[in-house]
Amino acid sequence: MAPTLYDEKPELGDLIEIFRGSYQHWAVYVGDGFVVHLAPPSEVPGAGNDSMMSVLYDKAVVKKEELWDVVGTNKWKINNSLDNNYKPRPAYVIVQDACNMVGSELPYCVIRGNCEHFVNELRYGKAESRQSDRESLEEAKDEGDGKEDFQRQRVQKAGEVVFAAGAAAVVGLGVFALARALFGGSKKENDNTQ
Repeated sequence: MAPTLYDEKPELGDLIEIFRGSYQHWAVYVGDGFVVHLAPPSEVPGAGNDSMMSVLYDKAVVKKEELWDVVGTNKWKINNSLDNNYKPRPAYVIVQDACNMVGSELPYCVIRGNCEHFVNELRYGKAESRQSDRESLEEAKDEGDGKEDFQRQRVQKAGEVVFAAGAAAVVGLGVFALARALFGGSKKENDNTQ
């Protein structure tokens, strides 16, 4: 089992933050050792860094899985840090809504609709992500000027496109390298057998 950063047992409706290298995955605890989370269709339990591939998808699936299967070998903690900003919805409502969504396919965007947005919407009724909303404080300061808002939206959209294109390029190179490794040796073998 992966260690938790704190020796706490999750309670119904708690948010679980899972540390997966360069990003965090999020789930909501629904009881009996299970969590509900938003994951790309291809994600297998304990995907770890492999679920970085989620940036290539525009849809994700709501899944109910055992906490330890989702955590894998990663560290995790209970993180209800937005309790200081928002009143949590009743635990039974969080759990009921989460379980009712299992199997649903939802739009996915790493910037505007990721797993952290999903669990915060369930717990607080507010879809927020500290991972992708870091510029929210700046936006709050700059409120008012429509031209600045338009420019900021254009830059954000361009950033999303560049990020997705970079991820796609990495995947493409990986596929090419794998194909070359698998099939590239056949010409050499043919030369040696002749």
